[in-house]
Amino acid sequence: MNSNLVQSQFNISLFLNDFMQLTKFRLTLSVVFSSLAGYLLATNSINFSIILLLFFGGLFIVGASNIINQILEKDLDKLMSRTKNRPLPNKRISIKFAFYFAMIMIFLGVYLLNEINFRTAFFSFVSLLIYTLVYTPLKTKTPFSVFFGAIPGALPFMLGWVAHSNKFGIEPGILFMIQFFWQFPHFWSIGWILNDDYKKAGFKMLPSGNKDKKTGLLILTYTMWMILISITPISDYSGSLNLSYFSSLVIIFLGLLMLYFAIDLMIKRSIKAAKKLMFSSIIYITLVQVVYVLDKILNGYML
Repeated sequence: MNSNLVQSQFNISLFLNDFMQLTKFRLTLSVVFSSLAGYLLATNSINFSIILLLFFGGLFIVGASNIINQILEKDLDKLMSRTKNRPLPNKRISIKFAFYFAMIMIFLGVYLLNEINFRTAFFSFVSLLIYTLVYTPLKTKTPFSVFFGAIPGALPFMLGWVAHSNKFGIEPGILFMIQFFWQFPHFWSIGWILNDDYKKAGFKMLPSGNKDKKTGLLILTYTMWMILISITPISDYSGSLNLSYFSSLVIIFLGLLMLYFAIDLMIKRSIKAAKKLMFSSIIYITLVQVVYVLDKILNGYML
């Protein structure tokens, strides 16, 4: 009896672990956090029903995107050390089960987000289509795939604003552009670290195809654009999206730290330098969103 209970608990634990790998749960949570930050920036009075719909709707859509991505790449995942033990290439979960599970998640995600408004559901579904049907197959064809991958990666921050406003304007456009330009140094630092593993599957993730000065220079360029766009809300051209001078200085400081690691990578061209840039990019985008929200609260923009 006890052995059966232990075995049952072990199987549940194993399934939950596989589920988290299949949906890339930690990544999914970070994406949902981004959309919630966008919503808080847009609203002056928090509607917790919208928060819940945005949270769970986002979880379902992003999780489903990751499942479909892994279904399409199951044979390629077998070739890479980093991914060969995932549930699908390892056959711990069947393709059929993963597909139907993803379809259910898409239906639930679109339904919940449509309860907020149609535009939020529409942009989320478009994001899923671009990620799975454009970005995923292009990864083995061209380094330009990163451009298409940056679009669904940048949409969540914007979608939070759209969830409140039900329209697209300059404010969600700026939020989109911040995260869009951020995607490139983030993607390419990961591509630099995993380049040898990616090559086993034929993925073309670096702009020049190599860990060279050209890639380093492009990383540096996109990082600079990212910083400039991040402080746009101090100007008169950002609509109702505001940012205090103090908060803009904090963001400039965070950006300069990331820029330092981008320069370091361009000079040293090492995996160690790429890891530093990758971690600094994660810290940057997380803290920028926190600073934006705190700035709104502390400066009385939010009631």
